[in-house]
Amino acid sequence: MNDLLRRYGVGLTTAFVLLTAFWLLILVILPNIYLFENSFRPYLPIAEMGGPKDTYSLDNYIVFFKSPIHINVFVWTVLYSSFVTVICFVIAYPMAYYLSKVASNKMLPTLFLLLFVPLWVSEVLRSFAWFIILAFKGPLNAGLLGLGIVEDPIRWISGFRGVMIGLVYTYVLFMLFPMYNAIQSLDTNQIEAAEDLGSPSWYTHWRVILPHAKPGIASGAVMVFMLSAGSILVPTLLASTNSRWFTEIIYQWMFESQDWNTGSAYAFLLLILCSVFVTVVMRVFRVKLSDIAK
Repeated sequence: MNDLLRRYGVGLTTAFVLLTAFWLLILVILPNIYLFENSFRPYLPIAEMGGPKDTYSLDNYIVFFKSPIHINVFVWTVLYSSFVTVICFVIAYPMAYYLSKVASNKMLPTLFLLLFVPLWVSEVLRSFAWFIILAFKGPLNAGLLGLGIVEDPIRWISGFRGVMIGLVYTYVLFMLFPMYNAIQSLDTNQIEAAEDLGSPSWYTHWRVILPHAKPGIASGAVMVFMLSAGSILVPTLLASTNSRWFTEIIYQWMFESQDWNTGSAYAFLLLILCSVFVTVVMRVFRVKLSDIAK
């Protein structure tokens, strides 16, 4: 706080604090408290709200555990969100290393601009674009057939293929930039010293670069996983009939069934269970919350 006061003065610092407090309180904390409170109340007609039937219970949460289909959808959502996170890491790590240690300072602005351009388009339009690209008679199949790579068109929007492609494309930058910041802070002399001592390139990455980049990897992995598990636009547009996403069930409870109480319970179950999953993974890989917060 003292640093902010010295740098920006009392006026701007007060504005920053008030805007941050407004965002946290009005846009995050209060809506979640309202949903949390509603998740314990039954779905009733307006005339019966506040009456003798309007009592608190765990019935809305029990609905989930009594539905094998919904449990199965949740498990698949967690598994495929994990796959998306791993794929994003595999794609983003070489890019992050190249941007931080190989690319020249003159090229960096151009490369970052190329990476940011897709973000100028809304997620809805990007998802629709992938729907067109991955269509059975779309340009991707036309190109593969024209090049002779495949003999028959591939049904890309079948199972979870389309969802995974869309999620990786949408959230790979959330893995890239934390890793870029972490690798950029690594002293290049350490890499050169490892090479001078005869370390192979892969071993240098394994023993020098990856351990240093662990905070960035952890931060990116948590963001990509949570964003993928909570995505609604990409699964809605790119999923098939046999690849439902858990957020689609929440959407159905809230907007199709108009049952915000059960929908709130499902939303908090998604948040709690995904948080538990992330915590377990952090323990397995020995990553602390302080590493992610760096």
